[in-house]
Amino acid sequence: MTLIRRTENYPAWSNLFNEFLNHDWIDWSHRNYSDTNTTIPSVNILESPEDFKIEVAAPGLNKNDFKIEVNQGILRISSEKKEEKENSEEGKYSRKEFSYQSFCRSFNLPLTVESDKIEAKYENGILSVTIPKREEAKPKPVRMIEIQ
Repeated sequence: MTLIRRTENYPAWSNLFNEFLNHDWIDWSHRNYSDTNTTIPSVNILESPEDFKIEVAAPGLNKNDFKIEVNQGILRISSEKKEEKENSEEGKYSRKEFSYQSFCRSFNLPLTVESDKIEAKYENGILSVTIPKREEAKPKPVRMIEIQ
């Protein structure tokens, strides 16, 4: 028996159909939620001649809630926060609430940055990550060449 390679002629139709049926057309507020219904923080990326800055909107967290790592040219910013609130009467739970929040955002770093000099700061609900550029990637001033 030989294996036959199968290709679908219209794979986009099935994906479009499934997306249409699975979409919640009444609630338009899910644009910042993942499939697990956890929030994904919004991100700003700024480029200057000296560096890149990533700003992550993550209010209500502490700087110890974040984990920032660089591995093989990928910058990964993640957070995990667990909370338990408990009200009890003599050993019986009258109310107990669990809270679990997590997210992970990944960014491909260009070869023109110095990944070993990345710095981060968390202030007023904004995590700011500064990624400096290498010297050879920074713009050089215009230099006049004298003709001899």
